[in-house]
Amino acid sequence: MIRASWLLLLLCILAGPMRAQTAAAPAHASTAAVTLAPVSVTGVQLGPGLWKVSREGHVLWVLGTLTPLPEHMKWRSAPVEKALAQSQELLEVPAARLRLDTSAFGKLLLLPSAYDARRNPDDATLQQLLPSQTYARWQAMQDQYGVHGWGSAHWRPIVAAFELYKAALAKGGLTDADEVAHAIEKLARRHGVKRTPVEYEIVVAHPRDADETIRETQQQDIGCLQETMDMVAHGVDELAVRANAWSSGDVAALRGTSQEVAREACVVAAMNADFARQLDMRDLPSRIDATWLYAAEQALARNATTFATLPMDKLLSPDGPLARLEAEGYVVQPPDEADP
Repeated sequence: MIRASWLLLLLCILAGPMRAQTAAAPAHASTAAVTLAPVSVTGVQLGPGLWKVSREGHVLWVLGTLTPLPEHMKWRSAPVEKALAQSQELLEVPAARLRLDTSAFGKLLLLPSAYDARRNPDDATLQQLLPSQTYARWQAMQDQYGVHGWGSAHWRPIVAAFELYKAALAKGGLTDADEVAHAIEKLARRHGVKRTPVEYEIVVAHPRDADETIRETQQQDIGCLQETMDMVAHGVDELAVRANAWSSGDVAALRGTSQEVAREACVVAAMNADFARQLDMRDLPSRIDATWLYAAEQALARNATTFATLPMDKLLSPDGPLARLEAEGYVVQPPDEADP
């Protein structure tokens, strides 16, 4: 099973490759080093408050989660623990569960190894694949952020983008580890709250197809590396602003920045599009939204109190799951109107 937000759902399928889905951003010729100020938030933080969904005396408390967050932050929220302790059920982080069709079991031998999936077809180098200005920029950033590893000269551009993204987060004092979700599950165990997986099952019937797409998406890979270099040069500070806003519970600031940092999604989210296309699931995020909505409505009907988490962007979206629940007649109250 692949966990975390739906923005990482198909990061790898059976050691398969990562994918890019967003449009390519133009490469900038500048290779000037950018010094990032580290995130200043440390120590115990409360995070944002809880959204309240209710109807006919039944309540669903929802915590909005976010990545990346400050690396050395400790999260502890008494209102969250109180609401969770009073709940009969915890809806776990939405996930896609991959199931290999038994008829395709023999094809596992055809899948690339994790090592091979990180390298370009025919063992091409980044210098051979990238435009000269893009490659010069990559070299400068590779040295600046210490992005080196075994076979890095032969990395696929999307792998180079991912490694650069991780290094930039670390240098900026950020981490994409989903510690809040783990803390929620730990609290649920402590208080004896039933944990219910929220899973959309994907049957992988043709694993070889995923391997074949490596050769079909090279330009998208290159575009994502270009976009990631742009983000690292100009946008990590915006991610830090969001991380600080989440830590301090500043929902207004989160609303103001949610669209500004959308460009970072290429390396985080869209690695999945080609796999989804091979599985005829271009609408996979919508299917997972629908799965969560169904689980939430069922839990609201059977419990007096339920607890759940959702990625903050989904929670704040004007057409996200909470907006859809409100359209169906549920009362939805933001944190400043809903105290557990």
